[in-house]
Amino acid sequence: MVSVGVSRMGKTRVICIDPGAKVNSSYYCNVVLEKGLLPDIRAICRHYKWTLQQDGARAHTAQTTMDYLKKEHINFIEPHMWPPNSPDINPVDYAIWGTLQQRVYHQQQFKTVE
Repeated sequence: MVSVGVSRMGKTRVICIDPGAKVNSSYYCNVVLEKGLLPDIRAICRHYKWTLQQDGARAHTAQTTMDYLKKEHINFIEPHMWPPNSPDINPVDYAIWGTLQQRVYHQQQFKTVE
């Protein structure tokens, strides 16, 4: 599993989740955000205002994650404001990974489901 940040200002490094890691709120805040995405986002955006957009994953919507983001003064979209099933506003899941998936399947010709 991986995580990445994308904006009009640029993109972050791809953050790889440790194999076998349980991505709960603690892991998400301490590893994915604090050591991965946030330093990159801050470097990319510098003095410009930005808003963190997440999806409905439990680690993203946990109260401890919301508390962490508030403590770090991160502007973010609260879970109750997130429209359900909205592929148009989630470019990472629906555009970037979709393109990557097409490249993988284009290179490999599958003959059976297995």
